[in-house]
This record gives sequence, structure tokens and C-alpha cells, in this order.
Amino acid sequence: MADHKAGFVNIIGNPNVGKSTLMNAFVGEKLSIITSKAQTTRHRILGIVNGDDFQMILSDTPGIIKPAYELQSSMMDFVKSAFEDADVLLYMVEIGEKALKDEAFFEKIKNIKIPVLLLLNKVDTTTQEVLEEQVQYWQEMLPNVELHPISALSNFNIKGVFERIIELLPLSPPYYPKDQLTDKPERFFVNETVREKILMHYKKEIPYAVEIETEEFFEDEEIIRMRSVIMVERDSQKGIIIGHKGAALKRVGMESRKDLEKFFGKQVHIELYVKVNKNWRSDSRQLKRFGYNK
Repeated sequence: MADHKAGFVNIIGNPNVGKSTLMNAFVGEKLSIITSKAQTTRHRILGIVNGDDFQMILSDTPGIIKPAYELQSSMMDFVKSAFEDADVLLYMVEIGEKALKDEAFFEKIKNIKIPVLLLLNKVDTTTQEVLEEQVQYWQEMLPNVELHPISALSNFNIKGVFERIIELLPLSPPYYPKDQLTDKPERFFVNETVREKILMHYKKEIPYAVEIETEEFFEDEEIIRMRSVIMVERDSQKGIIIGHKGAALKRVGMESRKDLEKFFGKQVHIELYVKVNKNWRSDSRQLKRFGYNK
């Protein structure tokens, strides 16, 4: 362990820039949910990548926004914590994007003392001319950072960035056991899987008014049995989630089960229920219960 490296590599950026796709590409597992909707990531999720002589602790944080209610303020607290313990910071932007939506965070990036890699994502969707303009723009905006063009979705230059991060990690023994993949418990991934299906299949405000709580999780050799509650803020939202004769809720359950069987590597039985929990997004007591407020 004399030359072992270990460190926290924290990924930040505006919503929808591909942070979760990058994290999953590095870890090789689907830890962060990926949809086309903004604000998909609500928590700070750690993914741990182990090699013989390194441990990379990746952290995916919520996309940076101006908070409109208590839940979003808690989400931005996770972003603040990502600045505090990072050994390497990955600032992810996409082609055509300008500075962060929060100027204070942008100033922090300009003045931070640790290595910063600016990852210019979705380069496979643009021309060489536009790419060169973007590179020049970011080099002028942030002259002290390393810039790497990537495509998280098509895996372009991901290996090169990964190897560069390993070079930048400080010498340290591992922080976590070498067989550990994440810091989150199994129920967290059940909740996130169900929430992903709701983000995919429901429109407007519905996905953002939803929180999932897995109340039961029993595992034996052959099967995992779980019971999860989908919380909404209003009775009308409950009806929409359930759908005509329960068809919409049944689809969420079937798709969640398939993904969870892949994730856990065994048969899964999941029961879903819908419950009204009025204004939970603005209730600090409820937010603490769901793991948002420290």
C-alpha cells in the first residue's frame, strides 16, 4: 500500500449536462439515474472504483440551480459539500453552454486550489469549428483548468480522462473496503429505480412532487421481496400515478422489477403503493426523514 492512491473526485455542473452518465461510465454500474429531465439527481451519490494501487471515490451531485423551495435548497447543500472534500474537481459543461447558473459556485471554481478538469461534453453533436470556438471560450473563462473534450454517452475520451484522474489522486490508503461499490444502502437504489421510471413516464410537475420510500426489503437465496411507497403532494397526483385501472402504476412496477433484477443479480418481487404526503418538499422535518437535510 506504500504507493497506493485514493481520493474524492467530485462532479459538478448545470442540470442535464450528463454527470450521471459519466459517473456510471467510470464505475461500470448504473448508480445514478439518467433521464432527459432536469434535476434528476437529488442526492450526492458516491461510486467507488478500485484498482490494485488506487481507489477513486466519485461523487455525482445535483445539477446547479437557483432554489425555489426547501428541497432544492437541500439539493444545493450537497453541491456545496462537493467543493469541501474534493481532491479533484470535474466541472462538466456541454457544447454551447455558458457559465454556471450560480455565480458564487463559478467563482469558487476560478479560485479553488485543487486540480480542476473541465469536461466539455457532447462533442459528438457538433462541428470541429464550433468545438474550437468552445475550447477557446472556456480557456479564456477558466485559464487555470485542464480542458478535455468528451462524449459521456458514446464513451469518447472517457478512458483518457479516467487515467488522468488517477495521475492526480493523492497518495493515500483506501477510504472504503476494496469490494465496496457505493456508500448508499440497497433501499436507496430501489427508491431511485422507481423514481427513474416515474421521471420517464409522467409529465409536468408529477415527477418533481414524488418521493419514494422502501419500507420493506427482505432477501433470501432465491428472491428479494420489497415494498415501496410512492409519496405525492396532492390527491390528484395520486390518481395520475395509479392511472386507469392501475395500468400506469403497474408499468412502473414491471419496469422497476426488471432493472432491479439486473442490479441485484437475482429475482425481485416489488409491491408499489401511492400515498399523499402534503407539501413534503417544503417541510424540513419530512426532508430530513428522506435524507436531504443534515
